[in-house]
Amino acid sequence: MFQGRKLYRIPEEGKIKGVCAGIARYLEIPVTLVRVISVLSLFFGLFAFTAVLYIILSFVLDPLDAQEATTAMPPSRRKLLDEADALLRQGEDRLRDVERYVTSETFSTRSRFRQL
Repeated sequence: MFQGRKLYRIPEEGKIKGVCAGIARYLEIPVTLVRVISVLSLFFGLFAFTAVLYIILSFVLDPLDAQEATTAMPPSRRKLLDEADALLRQGEDRLRDVERYVTSETFSTRSRFRQL
């Protein structure tokens, strides 16, 4: 699932150092979700662990270049949904064309000639 991908921090998209943005891109989940989980972990007894892990990751992870960030960015869910919608509309149009042909006089006439 995660083969060929590397975990980076993305300072351009981050609030502090870009660690949460990098984790979100790596896991392909919204960055807001990662930030909410991080903040909640601070309040629910994992303050030291979360703070130390964030600091370590901010120094260990390589920053992703701004140019690389735009080229390496996976397509958004909105774009994927729009592409899927377009494909479904094309399929629906083709199905309507087939339905028009099957219910037309041309189809019934050709069918009768084939039976002869």
